[in-house]
Amino acid sequence: MSDNEFAIESTDAGASDTIPMEAGQIKKGGYIMIKGKPCKVLSISVSKTGKHGHAKCNFTAVDIFTGKKLEDMVPSTHGTTVPVVGRSDWEIIDIEEDGQLTLMDEAGEQKVDVKLPTFPEEMADEIREAWNEGENTVTVTVQKAVGQEEVIAYKKET
Repeated sequence: MSDNEFAIESTDAGASDTIPMEAGQIKKGGYIMIKGKPCKVLSISVSKTGKHGHAKCNFTAVDIFTGKKLEDMVPSTHGTTVPVVGRSDWEIIDIEEDGQLTLMDEAGEQKVDVKLPTFPEEMADEIREAWNEGENTVTVTVQKAVGQEEVIAYKKET
């Protein structure tokens, strides 16, 4: 392969999708990885130190993409992983028959790799109805974590 044939398809800063954190440092409303899924913490109960010497944190959390409730128990001094969660607002340009969205941000950048949400079930139909074949301006909020992107909210501009 010669120099003029070398092409880089995509770039990555090398940042991790998750960061390590001590279980005792995670707060209610924060995020945690449970069974490989990014979750938002609903409640935490901490048990007292037992004969083996570790207080345990019992996390009750909900998957940020599916809404499924998950639980995990981790010793408070042990490490666990926390997902890096990002949100961004995009305007809908087009909705394909299969639910594929064409989105544009305020800088004019386009995104075509996001589909209509599957959770909650009625949100996809509500977004289609609000958009009304392009007659209305609809802004969607896209949440990104561990390489997955999903529409989590929408707003119809009036």
